[in-house]
Amino acid sequence: MSKGFKDGHFQIGEGSISGTIACMLAILSFLGVLAFHFPEYLTTPELRQSYNVDIIRSLIFVALVVSGSLGLLNFIRNKNKRFGFVAWVFVSLAIAFGGHQVEVEPFANHKVSLGLDWFILDLLGSTLIFIFIEKWLPHKPEQPILRPEWQGDLNHFLVNHLAIGFVLLVTNQFVQSTFSWAISSTVQSFIAGLPFVLQLLLILLVADLMQYAAHRAYHEIPFLWRFHSVHHSAKHLDWLAGSRQHMFELIATRCLVLTPIFILGFSKDIISIYVIIVGVQAVFNHANVQVNFGWLRYLIVSPQFHHWHHASDKAAIDRNYAAHFSFLDYLFGTAVRGQKEWPEQYGVVGDYMPVGMFKQQLYPLGLAKKDTK
Repeated sequence: MSKGFKDGHFQIGEGSISGTIACMLAILSFLGVLAFHFPEYLTTPELRQSYNVDIIRSLIFVALVVSGSLGLLNFIRNKNKRFGFVAWVFVSLAIAFGGHQVEVEPFANHKVSLGLDWFILDLLGSTLIFIFIEKWLPHKPEQPILRPEWQGDLNHFLVNHLAIGFVLLVTNQFVQSTFSWAISSTVQSFIAGLPFVLQLLLILLVADLMQYAAHRAYHEIPFLWRFHSVHHSAKHLDWLAGSRQHMFELIATRCLVLTPIFILGFSKDIISIYVIIVGVQAVFNHANVQVNFGWLRYLIVSPQFHHWHHASDKAAIDRNYAAHFSFLDYLFGTAVRGQKEWPEQYGVVGDYMPVGMFKQQLYPLGLAKKDTK
C-alpha cells in the first residue's frame, strides 16, 4: 500500500487519487447493479417513485467506464497495483451481473428494505458536498481528505446507513405493540393541525430532548460509556467521523428518539424530513469546517459547538450534549463556557480504542483491545 494511501496525503502522479476514485465508482456501480436485481429488498420505496431509470442506467454505464479506465491506468502505471485490481474485480462483477442493462421485472413492495440506494446516494452526495465545503471553509487546512483511520469510518458509514431503514421499521413496530396505550388521537390530531414549520420545529425539539437525555446517560453511566466511547475515539473530525458508532448505541438511541415521535403521531412526510435533517446536521457538525454562526450558536448546534464535545480537553469532558439546539445545554448547565474558539485535540483520554470498525464493535464487550505494538 502506498504511503499516500496510509497517511491520506495524496500527490498527483502517484496513482492514489485515480485508484481511490476507480475503486469507489466500481464498488458503487456493482451495488447499483445489485439494486436493479433485487429492488424489492435493496431499494427504498419512497425513493423509487422519484427515479428516472434511464438516467440511473446512464450513470452506472459512465461510472463503469470511468472506473475501468482509471483502474486499468493505475494497474499499468503504478508499482502498487492493488487499486487497479480491486476496481477491475468490481467492474467485472458488475458486468457479469448485467451491468447497466439489467431488466427490472415487476415486483411487490416489502416492509423490510435494506436501503442500498439511499446509501449510494448519501455517500456520493456527502462525498461531493462535504469534501468541497471542507476544502472551501476548512477549520484545519492541513488535514488531508483521507486522514488516518478513514477506512474504518467508511465501514461504519456503510453499516450504519444500511441499518437506518431497519431501525425505523423495528421502532415503529415496537411502539405500536408496546406503547399503544400512550397513543392519544386527540394529541395526534392537534399536532397534525399545526402549521408545517411548527411541526418540524416540534419534532426536532422532541427528538433533541430525548437525544440529550440519552447522550448524557452515555457519558455518565460507565457501562454505557464503553459503547459511546467508540464514537469519541476519533482523533480527527471530518464529515466521515460522525459515522463512527457502535451498533448498540445506534439502535438504542434511534429507538429512544423515535418512540415519542411515533407516539405523538407526526406524519410520515415530517418524519422523512426529520431523518434528512438529522443526517445532514450530524455530518456537518463533525465536519472539518469553520463557519461563523454568530449569535445563532447559542440556539443551534454548530461544528464549533460539537467539536468541543469531542475534545479531550478537561474543560470539554461531558459537555455540549445537544444534537440540534445548543440552547438545551445552556439551559441545563452543560455547555462549554469560557474557552477559546476551537479545541486543540480530539479523542478519548488515554487513547485506548482499537483501530478498525470490527474491533471497535467488539471493544465494549471486552473482546478486543488496542494493539500496543
